[in-house]
Amino acid sequence: MAKKHMKQVFRYKCTITDEEFKTTRKAPNPDELVSVSAYYQLHPDQDDRPERIKIEQKQIEEAAKAGGDLFAALQAGATSSDASEE
Repeated sequence: MAKKHMKQVFRYKCTITDEEFKTTRKAPNPDELVSVSAYYQLHPDQDDRPERIKIEQKQIEEAAKAGGDLFAALQAGATSSDASEE
C-alpha cells in the first residue's frame, strides 16, 4: 500500500487587517504578507478589480463594521447591567 503524502500547511496573519490565511508554501518573509484587501487599501490606484467585486467587498466591510459596533454595544449593555446588579 502506498504511503499517503501529507502536505504541510502554514498559517499566516495579515499585518494590516489581522485576517488569517493558510498556504502550503512557506513564506520567505511572513512579516511582509498582506491580504488582497489590504493590498488594495495600500494601492488604490492599482485596483483593477471589476466594479461588482469592489461593491461586494465594500458591503462585507460595512457589515463587519456594523457587526463589530453591535457587538461592542451588546458588551457595553451587559457590563452596565452587571454593574447595576452589584
